[in-house]
Amino acid sequence: MLVAGFAAGPLRSNCYLLAPAAGGPCLVVDPGEGAAEPLAEALAEHSLTPVALLATHGHPDHVGAAAELSRAYRAPVWLHPGDAEWYDGQYEPLTGNEVEAAGLAVGVVPLPGHTPGSVAFTVETGEGGRLVFTGDTLFAGSVGRTGGAGSDLENSLRTLLTLADDTVVLPGHGPATSIGRERAANPFVPGDVK
Repeated sequence: MLVAGFAAGPLRSNCYLLAPAAGGPCLVVDPGEGAAEPLAEALAEHSLTPVALLATHGHPDHVGAAAELSRAYRAPVWLHPGDAEWYDGQYEPLTGNEVEAAGLAVGVVPLPGHTPGSVAFTVETGEGGRLVFTGDTLFAGSVGRTGGAGSDLENSLRTLLTLADDTVVLPGHGPATSIGRERAANPFVPGDVK
C-alpha cells in the first residue's frame, strides 16, 4: 500500500494520498486550503489518479481545495452531513461505517466533538499494518479544540482508543504517532482509558 502525505496552507494541515500501489487510482484525505499544487506534484510523482476525496471534517483547512479538485478529477467529495454547513460544494454523505473506492475498504468512525460531523478513517494495509486518519480529533500529544460539548470529544477519544496500540495515527496537523503512544502519554486522554 502507498501512503504519502504533506502539510499545506497557512495552518499546515496534513493532506494524505492512499492507494493500493503507485500507478493507479487513489483516495485523497483532507484536501484543504493550499493543497491543490502540492497534491498535483504528489500525484505526478506516484502516477496516481484521485477517485474520491475524503474529509475528516468540514473546516476549510481540511476541505478548502475539495470542490476545485472534485471538478478537476471528477471525483466525489465524501463528508459527514453534520459538517455540511462549512462546505458549500457538492458531496456524498458519509452515513455508513465503510466506504470502498480505489480498491480499498475504508472504515468510517464518527467522532463528534471537534465538529459535529468529525470522523476518522481506518485502513488495514495489505502488509498487516493498521492506519487511522484522525483529522483534528487526536494529535501527537494533544487533541483538537472542541466546537461542541467537551464530553463529545472525550467520548470520541474513548472510541479511538479502542483501536489496537500499534495502529498508526495520521493526524490533521503535526507528526504521525500511534494509539499506544497516545494512550500512554497524551495528557488529554481520559484517565479511564490509559
